[in-house]
Amino acid sequence: MDVLSGIPPATDESADRTAMISARLKSIYRRAVLPVEKRYRYDYFFESPLLTDVEFDAKPQVLLVGQYSVGKTSFIRYLLSRDFPGQRIGPEPTTDRFTVLINGPDERTIPGNALSVHPDLPFRGLERFGVSFLSRFEGSQLPSSVLRSITLIDTPGILSGEKQRVNRGYDFTKVVAWFAERADLIILLFDAHKLDISDELKGAIDVLKGHEDKIRCILNKADQIDRQQLMRVYGALLWSLGKTMSSPEVARVYVGSFWQQPLKNLDNAQLFEDEERDLMKDLAILPRQSAVRKINELVKRIRKVKTLAFIIGYLKAQMPTLMGKEKKQQKLLNDLPGVFRIVMKKYNLAPGDFPDINKFSGKLRDVKFSEFSTLSEKQIKELDGVLNKDIPQLMEMLPSEKDSPETLRTKMGTTESVPVPTRSDKFGKKGEQNESNPFGFAEDDTQNYWALQDSADRLRSAFEALGPEGGFLNTQTARDVLVKTGLSKDQLRKIWNLSDIDRDGCFDHEEYVVAMFLVDAVLQKGRPIPTELPSSVIPPSKRTLV
Repeated sequence: MDVLSGIPPATDESADRTAMISARLKSIYRRAVLPVEKRYRYDYFFESPLLTDVEFDAKPQVLLVGQYSVGKTSFIRYLLSRDFPGQRIGPEPTTDRFTVLINGPDERTIPGNALSVHPDLPFRGLERFGVSFLSRFEGSQLPSSVLRSITLIDTPGILSGEKQRVNRGYDFTKVVAWFAERADLIILLFDAHKLDISDELKGAIDVLKGHEDKIRCILNKADQIDRQQLMRVYGALLWSLGKTMSSPEVARVYVGSFWQQPLKNLDNAQLFEDEERDLMKDLAILPRQSAVRKINELVKRIRKVKTLAFIIGYLKAQMPTLMGKEKKQQKLLNDLPGVFRIVMKKYNLAPGDFPDINKFSGKLRDVKFSEFSTLSEKQIKELDGVLNKDIPQLMEMLPSEKDSPETLRTKMGTTESVPVPTRSDKFGKKGEQNESNPFGFAEDDTQNYWALQDSADRLRSAFEALGPEGGFLNTQTARDVLVKTGLSKDQLRKIWNLSDIDRDGCFDHEEYVVAMFLVDAVLQKGRPIPTELPSSVIPPSKRTLV
């Protein structure tokens, strides 16, 4: 095979592995977790419906939250590189509904009532929010390479003021909480000109508690202010988030202008380009992390279910058999913090696994403790078995540092990644080709000429077929490509050292082209591997690194 002609497609073993893990999780949930949830009414106390099979099989979901006119819909359009059905963009509060973007053969909108009962989509639990919400919930279906891998959820612009909040006709924060629990990534968007956090936005952020690991913040439209103003705005945003998000860690904030238009101010162009690349990498690897996220979410749910079982079992055990039930219930309710402390100490539980005491107290007031189920030691042992045996066995199916190169390659496979946008022209740079001349730069233009440009154009499809994440082939994938050439280990080591110009352990498209050029020189032309690259072979964008 001519190395420069491309690489044959690899198998999708890791996609099968993800499906296998999902099947195991469904079996574990139905066998050990669901009976406990039903026995102790988990869906009532945590306002989280019982899980269905389709939720375990669902694609990774990305939830976008922010005040009106911060660029949520424009960000989605930028990701998709196209318009979508039902799209509304403007400086006023244009998006007045929750919109789920899904992949499909044709373009159409799907009403919320139909979407909530669709057998293949994980939105059945939204029926609990009533017709008023479902009339403001819709699906946007379109053929998209991005939506083949993930599902995007656009939310209404968050308003300030009690009147607008009342007029929604449904509990906005509870709906956000429902989506947040199922999302793989939650993106909070802020406008560089509107950093105030309204009451409704604070309420939405409050319900994200427990999902801090999923949250990414975006400071959008940052190209409309200069460098000095950006420093002040960035600091003010971090201060506001620190007061709003009850977490000791500083939230990750991506700064930039996340739409297709060129930057209005190029002072921070390099910063914005680096920030956008990091964010797109986060998005691109979501499908690969899907199995880990599903395991993580089930473990969190099991811990909460166990804690609920102990609390309900304790309250039931304290109730008298015949007389004085109401008086005893009221006494227990008044001393709920004491009940929590006793249960936590008795069963050695973590404080973070307990429900919010105020919300839980409100739920308890509407039920009779005497009707609670007693604690089932058998079911608790079943849950412990899941946490101590079944889940660790599933984790062994995922890549780890203990794996040999062979098993790691099998586990990693080539699962699909999200094809995110890359636009160098947006940041005031020219693309890889000379935009003013379709035949590229002349050889005497030493600053811009690249001897491998034709090879780069020819190898573009082969590079994309390898599933780059955020524009980069990871170390394992790049290594596999080189190993398939049949060259010796010593030769491949030299080729890697010359090709990985920025020394990040990954190959971008240009470095991949250089590697294939060196391999071809050895295999096809019998040339020795040079000790250093000729300047014309080094990509112009990387010559400052050599």
